[in-house]
Amino acid sequence: MDQIKSFDTFCPLGPWVETKTPAPETRVQLFLNGELRQNAPVSDMIFSPPELVAFISGVMTLEPGDVILTGTPPGVGPLKAGDRVAVKIEGVGRLENTVAAGDEPARQRS
Repeated sequence: MDQIKSFDTFCPLGPWVETKTPAPETRVQLFLNGELRQNAPVSDMIFSPPELVAFISGVMTLEPGDVILTGTPPGVGPLKAGDRVAVKIEGVGRLENTVAAGDEPARQRS
């Protein structure tokens, strides 16, 4: 990527980015401090990933390395410094981070 347009510690991505469209039955789960807070299939999204790509590419040019954030199911609630947040996407992987406060740098743990 040539440019990163975000605030420090906001929206961690990685350790890889999936480039294939997920199957409708693919589950997205979020755990807050080990408690399952979100759990829904991609088919529950208001707009499917292909619909999102079609719409966005009609408004702006998408380049290799661009990331489209689709949102997540309801249920996570407020987060506070020190909380552990893990997102698991079936067939893709799991990303876990600790919520940082203010200008404290975020630290990724696997």
